[in-house]
Amino acid sequence: MKTSETHKKQEKKALTDLEKVDCKTGHMGGKTGRIYRSWSGGRRRILGGEADDYCYHVMSRTTGGDFLFGAEEKEALRKIMWRMANFCGVKLLTYCVMDNHFHMLVRVPSQQAFLRRFEDRVGEDQGAGEERLLDHLSILYSKSYVQHMREEIAWMREQGMEEDVAKFLQKYKNRFCDLSLFVKQVKERFSRWYNKKHSRRGTLWMDRFKSVLVENGEALQTMAVYIDLNPVRAGLVQDPKDYRWCGYAESVGGSKRARRGLCRVMGKPLDSWAENGSWYRCWLMTDGEEVEENKQYQVKTRKGISASKVKKELARGGSLPNATRLRSRVKYFTAGLALGSREFVNELFEENRGKFGPNRKQGAKPLGRKRGKKVDTETDSNALFSL
Repeated sequence: MKTSETHKKQEKKALTDLEKVDCKTGHMGGKTGRIYRSWSGGRRRILGGEADDYCYHVMSRTTGGDFLFGAEEKEALRKIMWRMANFCGVKLLTYCVMDNHFHMLVRVPSQQAFLRRFEDRVGEDQGAGEERLLDHLSILYSKSYVQHMREEIAWMREQGMEEDVAKFLQKYKNRFCDLSLFVKQVKERFSRWYNKKHSRRGTLWMDRFKSVLVENGEALQTMAVYIDLNPVRAGLVQDPKDYRWCGYAESVGGSKRARRGLCRVMGKPLDSWAENGSWYRCWLMTDGEEVEENKQYQVKTRKGISASKVKKELARGGSLPNATRLRSRVKYFTAGLALGSREFVNELFEENRGKFGPNRKQGAKPLGRKRGKKVDTETDSNALFSL
């Protein structure tokens, strides 16, 4: 065996399971166009239009709800989330990876606007935009894979197949800014890694992911807090900063990308975490406070942060803005189709009227109660509604 081949095998064996997550997709060889893998669609969802950015809460659970994820698995899934978000052009605002499920809050840009970065600009040489596209693909694909793409493109142009080049590249462009394809690739890539690590075969996920279209502003902020408080509600930690597999903990740890995601949630400048991070923490403390049972208002006991800790943190963090507390039952955040103001939800309902039964008269359903009192959905401007 040649020395170079021996070194390659030794290097490959030296990779840990977690390091394998960072390995890029390699060149599989073959004829022109064969390096592309097609992706099929799925069932209908409530999605925003194509001209604007829209935010979604995504959740998916393991098959049978089994607790399959330890520390290494959670870290691997976290790394895959970020990498695929970067590749697909999706903004990961915050997330949480639990023992048997995950949550992501994402902003999906307009595909049309996103693809403009791969067009030739005024004053540039012809093909500069295409080069930017190939450089972008290197986020996910190895150097040899991208080089093979270049060779295929060059060969097609030599044959006068310029139209085929456009179609070939369009297959990659279609994978950008698509919620379903983004989540599908996250789940499939993690499943392959997980099954290989555990010498396992078969499906890992219970079903297709659930998604909720979320309005910007109060609804988006409430959803982000709900996601980051998942480990607190599960009794795993007393403070979300101590659970390393959520967006808030990553932000506290100094991650610039995680901080920017939460700044987007708060509607603040991207690099303003130093000024606004304490505001988000105060909100987490307030909404994460433990709740005692109150039969009069039909309030159930809920795990959370102790009242004494909340008081201490708020005293240290200053005053809070008026924030809508998490509402009623968790199902509204995992099984709904959309979340936001009455106007926002009803507009989506009318646009998707054919997906609902004839007996459904209106779309917006009020979300439960505030702590200690009912919500007056007619007068409360901060009231949230679910579709």
